[in-house]
Amino acid sequence: MNKRKEKLRQRQSPRETGTMTGRLRMARNGAGFLVDPETDKAVWIEERDLGTALPDDTVTVKLKGAGDEGVLLRIDERAPRSIVGTVTAVGRFTRVQPLNPAYRQEFTVPDAKGARVGDRVVMNLVRWENRHLAPEGEITDVIGPKDDPSLDTLAVMKQYDLPESFPRGVLDAAEHVSARLAEPGKRLDLRRKFIFTCDPASARDFDDALSIETDKQGNRVLGVHIADVSHFVTPGSALDKEAYRRSTSVYLVDKVIPMLPEQLSNGVCSLVPGQDRLAFSAFLTFDAKGNCVARRFAKSVIRSKARFTYEQVMDVIAGRAVAPRPPSPTARKAILAIHELAQQLRRNRFAAGALDMDVPEAQILIDEKGMMTGIEVRPYDESHQLVEECMVAANEAVAKELWTRGIKILARLHEPPDPEKLEELRANLANLGISCGDLNQQKNLARFLKKIKGSPLEGTLSVMVLRAMKRALYSAEQIGHFGLAKKFYAHFTSPIRRYPDLVLHRQLASWITGGGGRLDLGWLKRAAQNASEREQVADEAERALDEIKKYRYLEEDLRTRGTVFDAVIGKCTRYGLFVDLPQLAIGGMVHISKLADDFVRFDEFHETLAGGGKTWSVGDKLKVRVEKVDFDRRQIDFVPVAQSKKERPARRRKL
Repeated sequence: MNKRKEKLRQRQSPRETGTMTGRLRMARNGAGFLVDPETDKAVWIEERDLGTALPDDTVTVKLKGAGDEGVLLRIDERAPRSIVGTVTAVGRFTRVQPLNPAYRQEFTVPDAKGARVGDRVVMNLVRWENRHLAPEGEITDVIGPKDDPSLDTLAVMKQYDLPESFPRGVLDAAEHVSARLAEPGKRLDLRRKFIFTCDPASARDFDDALSIETDKQGNRVLGVHIADVSHFVTPGSALDKEAYRRSTSVYLVDKVIPMLPEQLSNGVCSLVPGQDRLAFSAFLTFDAKGNCVARRFAKSVIRSKARFTYEQVMDVIAGRAVAPRPPSPTARKAILAIHELAQQLRRNRFAAGALDMDVPEAQILIDEKGMMTGIEVRPYDESHQLVEECMVAANEAVAKELWTRGIKILARLHEPPDPEKLEELRANLANLGISCGDLNQQKNLARFLKKIKGSPLEGTLSVMVLRAMKRALYSAEQIGHFGLAKKFYAHFTSPIRRYPDLVLHRQLASWITGGGGRLDLGWLKRAAQNASEREQVADEAERALDEIKKYRYLEEDLRTRGTVFDAVIGKCTRYGLFVDLPQLAIGGMVHISKLADDFVRFDEFHETLAGGGKTWSVGDKLKVRVEKVDFDRRQIDFVPVAQSKKERPARRRKL
């Protein structure tokens, strides 16, 4: 009877039970939140109502009022965690301040294990039973001095439990995997075709290649050739189990943590030019309007004829000279033909309501000591769009081929935003004097994003839109990608670095050879959850290390350089201005006391501050200098720098 009641309770929604259970996430202001699985809304718990819960614990909360606030009822399970922190005191009461600012408490540890003040250490939670006393931890590892930037990457890897090496059995399997090159099986021989790769100049693994031809009807046939990782990584093998566990490659500032050993990612699976490689090829036929009218798939053997960088492809598209030597007429013709098709596909996608959220990639530059020296903004131009549109087309085609046959897959799911989130976004934009229409209409949202391109507010407004969006994830039960305006979508084109792509390769191979392509739905659900969770961990780790490097950079700037930065106001509050530094992709605050000598008035309706004959509004530009950097709390204070009349920008116009 009790078991039946428990099952019934589990089937009831949080709104019916008045409680909700889930993984606790923490904001930097000390509040926590759970995400309602039904509505994707956050249920917030104020810091005073969190008891002794810590980030990532599984907790149950009691809903209050309208259900968007809660209070902790119980901690169901403590998260298995390694906590990286900095020793702040040593002695009878050794204390450790966690590196992650979501932890609001210092920990006490009984034994410093040889660590000194200022050292970064790894510790485990021992107990925390009284909110009014510090939690107790146990140091398990000493990383080294917090002032050593070369140790930042190791600290983040330990904080997010990222693997530092491959197990011996996995490396042994990788050493012998090249033997499977000699056993290709039945394949389509494409070695005489002109096939090429396009990647960053620094790339070492090439997992996709392109070709294009014209059929007898005059239609364009795009070939997207993806490294056949599934031929080398078989289900249940040591390589497969490790790839599942990692699920994704992690790209840190100065280190890549690959999903697969280098023998595969940079070896037998890399589509290097001039060498026979095994691939999985998608042939997509497009008519004159850019509609995909046919698709077919085949295991293949290819020999890439050329390896181009994005810069070289862009030179071809722009009609410039290509260094170090010009491409052959065949290569030039292929690049231009695929470019023309890619731009047509891109126009069609945006006409269907796809969201243009593409921004240039900002790459942190570091020196040999691990210290950040600046940021390089890499352009997002037609060469990148050429590759992206081809990959999107292949991903869509494979998803459509399998899903419409009734085969459940690891779909890449991006659900439409919650209508209440869009209404909140519309209201916030209206407060800024920006009219955007009914954002529940996807094309209106797409038009708005196009409208703000190149404006001073682009960065701020894009972040506001992103906050209204749901996170893309993997699902075995639903399909569709709101952001791309695709009914069918999955990941197929990067099996070297993403496990869901590898699974999709196996299913497609099974389907085209008559095996059915179906996998156990329960396993697919578990794999989807694992892939989504590992992707989120990878994203958080990448952001955490980027932030550490930027804070070090600004601390050094405060001590030695005193750089004047260009800033854009992202938000006005009664306490001051929140500003963004586009060149560093970081933000901070200008306190109200630094704006003028006399009284500064906050206009909540128009979201402006005014005083000393000046008015500050969201989107205004100003010049600032760093005044204070608080690494532990992750806060940066700026002060405005006076500008001459010639330097002062004109007041922005409403969008």
